[in-house]
Amino acid sequence: MRAHWHKIRESVPGPFLAALGLAVGFLAFVAWDQSHWWRVKEDYSFGWLVPVFVIFVVHDRWARVVGELATCAAPGSPRTAGWRKWVLWLLAAASLALGVLLFLLGAFYRAGAGTSQPGTLAITMGTVGILLALLFINAPEAAEASTIRPVGLLADARVKLTALFLFPMLVWLISAPMVSAVETQLNLALLRKVVTVVAFVFDTLGLPIEQQGNVLALPTGNVGVEDACSGIRSLTGCLFAGSFLAAVFVEELWKKIALVASAMLLAFVTNLLRSLFLTAWAYSYGPKAIEGTVHDAAGYSVLGLTVVGLLCLLPLLNIKFGDAPEDSAPAAP
Repeated sequence: MRAHWHKIRESVPGPFLAALGLAVGFLAFVAWDQSHWWRVKEDYSFGWLVPVFVIFVVHDRWARVVGELATCAAPGSPRTAGWRKWVLWLLAAASLALGVLLFLLGAFYRAGAGTSQPGTLAITMGTVGILLALLFINAPEAAEASTIRPVGLLADARVKLTALFLFPMLVWLISAPMVSAVETQLNLALLRKVVTVVAFVFDTLGLPIEQQGNVLALPTGNVGVEDACSGIRSLTGCLFAGSFLAAVFVEELWKKIALVASAMLLAFVTNLLRSLFLTAWAYSYGPKAIEGTVHDAAGYSVLGLTVVGLLCLLPLLNIKFGDAPEDSAPAAP
């Protein structure tokens, strides 16, 4: 253990190591604060996996982190210059200042009102802003400033180093509860979409059904589409799963975004299929027939189907197209 720690100290400069230690402390506090919502709100129960996945991703990327640290400190390190340099520093300063402000607001709100969704969200957002800025600011300086190689914003060695910590930082925004008003509106919007589409499908098939708000009137009785059927639980869970898979198995940024977007789309589609199945079951056997085992089995099936769909997308996104073969050069005389 001591040898491992000594190796880390040798490969990671002191200021950056201190920033990482501070990050661990901040995120431990965020995990403790969010754990209340992971416990009381089923929509966020996946949050218990967040610390484990963050540790896994950092461990998985550690060799790349060390490599980027070496690139930052090496002669000829790629850095921004001119106005791009000032843009990066302004972004880092703004992230730090806004992060401190949000964290303090959340902390004071929590101290006065106790555990609350706005307080937890503000603390989480503030922590993300503070830590990303600190990691950028504490990246090693180039050994010889005169040999710095000017590059664009995204090619800067410090940006690439900080980017390796985007998932370990931003994932906490997914496991933090949304502000009640936002969550209620999103829940209501998803619920209306589900009820409307189900009523439309049955109407198209020539099966008599009447939509009364969030209630579907069937010949066998009324079926109330509850908040749990809106799909917000599937949406948050799939957003987390898609983000993790994108962070671990996908390299290019546009592919990461595509996978996360696909996860959200799959969550909506599979939840819609679940609602159609349950409505059809109630149509045939009565509303009480979908209670208990049938309802739970449909929910777990949707979860499994979504996970399989995401795993099937990974090979498609990771297809690498080889370069066109070059014509062989003529032999030298």
